[in-house]
Amino acid sequence: MIRKLHQCHTNTTTVFFDQMSMILLGVDTGGTFTDFVLWRDGKLHVHKLLSTPQAPEEAILQGIADLGLEGEDLRMVHGSTVATNAALEGKGVKTLFVTNRGFADMLSIGRQNRRELYNLQPHRLPPPVPSELCVEVGGRLSAQAELLDRLTIADRERLAQAIAEHQPRSVAVNLLFSWLDDSTEKDIAKELSDDLFVSLSSEVLPEIREYERGMATWLNAWVGPLVQGYLQRLQTGLSGSRISVMQSSGDTVLADHAGDQAVRMLLSGPAGGLVAAGFLGRQTGFERLLSFDMGGTSTDVALLDGEPRLTNEGCIGPYTVAVPMVDMHTIGAGGGSIAWLDEGGMLQVGPESAGAHPGPACYGQGGRQATVTDANLLLGRLLSDVFLGGDMQLDVAAAEKALGRLAKDMACGVLEAAQGVIRLANEHMARALRTISLQRGVDPAGFALVSFGGAGGMHVCALAEALGMKRALVPVHSGVLSALGMLVARPGRRLSRTWLMRLDAVTDAEIDSALDALGKEALVLMEAEGIEKTGCELGRSVDLRYMGQSYTLTIPWSGREKTARAFHQRHAERYGHDLDLPLEMVNLRLSVQGAGVNIELAQTRATKPVSPFRHCRIAGESAPVACYHRDDLMSGQEIQGPAVITEQVATTWLASDWACKVDRSGNLLLNRTIS
Repeated sequence: MIRKLHQCHTNTTTVFFDQMSMILLGVDTGGTFTDFVLWRDGKLHVHKLLSTPQAPEEAILQGIADLGLEGEDLRMVHGSTVATNAALEGKGVKTLFVTNRGFADMLSIGRQNRRELYNLQPHRLPPPVPSELCVEVGGRLSAQAELLDRLTIADRERLAQAIAEHQPRSVAVNLLFSWLDDSTEKDIAKELSDDLFVSLSSEVLPEIREYERGMATWLNAWVGPLVQGYLQRLQTGLSGSRISVMQSSGDTVLADHAGDQAVRMLLSGPAGGLVAAGFLGRQTGFERLLSFDMGGTSTDVALLDGEPRLTNEGCIGPYTVAVPMVDMHTIGAGGGSIAWLDEGGMLQVGPESAGAHPGPACYGQGGRQATVTDANLLLGRLLSDVFLGGDMQLDVAAAEKALGRLAKDMACGVLEAAQGVIRLANEHMARALRTISLQRGVDPAGFALVSFGGAGGMHVCALAEALGMKRALVPVHSGVLSALGMLVARPGRRLSRTWLMRLDAVTDAEIDSALDALGKEALVLMEAEGIEKTGCELGRSVDLRYMGQSYTLTIPWSGREKTARAFHQRHAERYGHDLDLPLEMVNLRLSVQGAGVNIELAQTRATKPVSPFRHCRIAGESAPVACYHRDDLMSGQEIQGPAVITEQVATTWLASDWACKVDRSGNLLLNRTIS
């Protein structure tokens, strides 16, 4: 049970769209830029502007005005960073954490994992919830759902007193074994004021493991009011429009329901990029992909083998997040990452970013510190007069001053300092790509590197070389690909329930019946959003482990025998061995997805190969380098590096020893020309 702070206004009756006449807008709010992809009259239009971090809805409303969409009946799908930023910056609301007697330290103790294994004096992180905001009550159950400690009148009075004393905005309730019986959690919720955001573990994550369930419940309550308030302001500004929000799993949900499950929005924007990468990979025949999303503030990397992989063991900052989310690795390396020298005089890049304001020095907004974008500009790989299609003039002199100060401290030339910044940023990103591939037993040489985000195309060739990869893909509209992902994503929900027992102690019919019950619940949620259940697709899976193990693997459900064989095979692939032990079933999982919008990318307009619009000097290149406008390239045209390929929302640096071919939709298919 989760009570809302605001009354929702969106009409959730069934809505049918004419896909050729609809106005569909995908919006991705990033730390530096807010990206827009508009689908109207069967055509795509893109737009990009600086974010407004203190009030993200302002940039969205400004972009809608820029696109001439004010007053239009929009269907908007939005990737929001409100939950993400609140969690990473520690700026959630005051939240009371309610649990059973003796478990107030549950979230502080966690799994006792140490971030610095060999540091005898590690930096101590503050507990997620201060001790004074933890309230212990009765209502404890045994593992067999027997009531061991009743919720007393004194417990209720203690909770009421804590609320009166601390005046929290939200309450998170996490009682032991609530996934077996949620009645006590619901009794507590009934006594709480309607002004409070109430988050119950039995609804947020009805699964085994009290720490993971408690952390998800607390995160949901901690950021939920912020998400609800933001979505309320956005809905007010776009009255009459149908607004959906991207979830961390890559499915969309109506904004009316998103605030209830704010914890499922922690990777909202990055999930859109992976959905779009999978969509374009299928169109281009590049289905085995390493994705590399480099924005202004951070870089997200992931592995796709047809579809984005999901995990229930993700993290956001220092917090474990056990709800389904795309499996990716994030580092603080983006175009706005600041270059600096540490106490030992060693060059560092990131994780601090110049953000949208003041942004890199070359943005001309008062930034004084050198960033990755400034380095690319001085090396000649960014063209100052065609940034954002010429709408934003980059200040070369400001970039030179910022890097000049860094170069003076490094006792080297400005260009040498710029090259050092790029090399170090590339190494950070290459290390992240190795984490998601080589460290998991996957050879990246068998994959193609797909780069997107506003800064991704500047580094794609160097990163592919670092990982021994010979193929890469720079998609059309790569600078706003996450916003495109919002358009091609499908509405959906993902439900789970713990059902702990040996696999051989239950029949196929019993498991089918339990999954069917979850399916009915999921379809009710979809119908509440106006989505016809006849067009929905259900996916069923189970979490299995060997008896005696702690952790599980999620396997698609296809009957006990086939599922068991698939588990043994997956275990051998992941860990290098399988065991002759009984299997234990832990969780049931059900996914439901409605129909998506059928978007077809337009074919390139050019009918003959185009020549460079100019040649420019690039640091490290002996001869002037050809520069092309991407929109002017013809399908089938081939370009040999080195070359600079510009577009409205991104720039691609095609390095020496690389060539690219333009496909029918304008995607750049890159191949390394030497072994």
